[in-house]
Amino acid sequence: MITFPGGYQAKAVIFDFDGVIVDTEPLHYAAFQRILEPEGLHFSWQEYIETYIGFDDRDAFSHAFATRGKALTAHMLHSLIERKADLFGEVINDGVTPYPGVVELIRHLHDQAFPRAICSGALRSDIDPILAMLGISDCFDVIVTADDVAASKPDPECYQLALARLQDRYPGSFSADETIAIEDTPAGISSALGAGLMVCAVTNSYPANRLSQATWVTHTLMSIMPVVPE
Repeated sequence: MITFPGGYQAKAVIFDFDGVIVDTEPLHYAAFQRILEPEGLHFSWQEYIETYIGFDDRDAFSHAFATRGKALTAHMLHSLIERKADLFGEVINDGVTPYPGVVELIRHLHDQAFPRAICSGALRSDIDPILAMLGISDCFDVIVTADDVAASKPDPECYQLALARLQDRYPGSFSADETIAIEDTPAGISSALGAGLMVCAVTNSYPANRLSQATWVTHTLMSIMPVVPE
């Protein structure tokens, strides 16, 4: 058991990825626009923040086509997702910057052998290169991505799966209500709460008033280094 500031206690932590570990949302947005603009389906940054930021690539493309009344076959969708993944891979080659305090927090939990996972709507191929760049590829017991689930956040499926796989790694060690999810979006908060988790929301993508459903809200992960009992 560890205690976070505010007295919240947990036995496991599950991190969202985009908007929590790294600020990749502008990069995802740019990749979407390069694909959708030639189709006349581009959307503004404000639309991305208000609607698309909680979607995985599958649901983002589906929504963009549906809102403009354009047909999208399964084959077309698969092709779009592959093209976007390739573009994103090119963009991140210039490097990415983690949010303040998050790498230190992850390494601290790793050093304490504390159960930890990632639960993300991104593709595994988007996540792995960035973890390697940050030197934290070996710091997670479980990684659940859009490749593993049928529904994106706010559906709780991804957090339910991440929790189940983490519990398999640590049998009998913790329950859902002893697990904290770290999130940055209303959709992510709803997903984690739906799986029975506590939620620490960080204001990297939305102001605190948009994250009020979380168990607690912080402005930076630098402030939540947990206290591990001796």
